[in-house]
Amino acid sequence: MKELKTLIRDLREDHDLKQKTVASYLSISQQAYSNYENGYREIPTWVVAALAKYYNVSSDYLLGTVVGYPGNIDLYKIYLDDITLLDILLHMQKLKREDRRSLLKYLEYLLYSNLGK
Repeated sequence: MKELKTLIRDLREDHDLKQKTVASYLSISQQAYSNYENGYREIPTWVVAALAKYYNVSSDYLLGTVVGYPGNIDLYKIYLDDITLLDILLHMQKLKREDRRSLLKYLEYLLYSNLGK
């Protein structure tokens, strides 16, 4: 399980943001935010709540009680090649119910077969 300081750094990097940008959102200095990411200062509860809202994740995820962060959930951002998550969802919705079920089973298979690698 990742530490909170690592999760907030990973989220910031996943969103291609600078520390200064996140610090500005929190109305704190870049140095104060850097201290959170580097583990020099304890991260206050209000910062955890604000970052959860900012990155659209649960505070449970940030605190390590849930591990289900899906990554960037901007449906319009390119996900792979020139395909967005919205494109994928629209294609999935066109499938027959049984085909969607098969697709989900296949995704689970891929996920769990790659866990040990």
